[in-house]
Amino acid sequence: MFRSVILAAAGSSQVERIVQSVPLSRSVVSRFVAGTGGDDALRVTRELIGDGLAVTLDYLGEDTMTPADAEATRDEYVRMLDGLAAGELTPAAEVSVKLSALGQAFDEKLAEEHARSICAKASEAGTTVTFDMEDHTTTDSTLDILARLRQDFPTVGVALQAYLRRTEADCRELAVHGSRIRLCKGAYAEPESVAYQSRLDVDKSYVRCMNILMSGDGYPMIASHDPRVVAIAEDRATWFDHSPDEFEFQMLYGVRPDEQLRLAKAGYTVRVYVPYGTQWYGYLMRRLAERPANVAFFARALRSRS
Repeated sequence: MFRSVILAAAGSSQVERIVQSVPLSRSVVSRFVAGTGGDDALRVTRELIGDGLAVTLDYLGEDTMTPADAEATRDEYVRMLDGLAAGELTPAAEVSVKLSALGQAFDEKLAEEHARSICAKASEAGTTVTFDMEDHTTTDSTLDILARLRQDFPTVGVALQAYLRRTEADCRELAVHGSRIRLCKGAYAEPESVAYQSRLDVDKSYVRCMNILMSGDGYPMIASHDPRVVAIAEDRATWFDHSPDEFEFQMLYGVRPDEQLRLAKAGYTVRVYVPYGTQWYGYLMRRLAERPANVAFFARALRSRS
């Protein structure tokens, strides 16, 4: 119920206006978002890599509805990849892309063309791209575009969401040599017909999907902050004889930073998902829905500024 309320608020323009009108201190948003511009993202990336972590950068924006906005998003990713290469931050830093931000909702072909341009620039910069997964209505389209782009850019990765009932089958299909799969729990409000609703069912699905990926020939990317999931992943890696360079952990910027450093010092690759940009509201609300502790942090910050 709590999660559903927060996710409903994420789609409410009225709530968005209220939240954005509050004089939030920088400490609230900057805990989860690197900043509003590319320079902020590059600065945070440099700091994280200096700490022994890897990075994936997400330029915030989704549900783009005009070709001009889609083109602007493509251009921002191209600029960012140029900046990463110039700063010698690749291959430790890559980018994450939402196809909806490239026009997927109104012109799938256009979105694919923009994604291809980003993949080409990433290859030129010495790194790669991972496609984020969004609500279930976009899953088939995203996987179709992924399959076509992998013909020319085989290292392109994709996220799969364990709360969707279809994901075990998708994991089996994609757990092949060279395939990079980010396994996350999922952060969108989905109907029971397509998604598990209880936390226990989602957790069980996550572990089943992890086992499929770990037993396959691909490159699993375990995206979770759950201590139980992390411990199971370490155990599964040993069971399936995966060395630390054959899979990685992924965690969000601002969430369990001490654990990120612990895992990195233990020899694992830990990639931090770092968002930036002015459209931080939807992203922030989904982070609040995932962990009640995030809501408490947010509420304390609001009270401190009221």
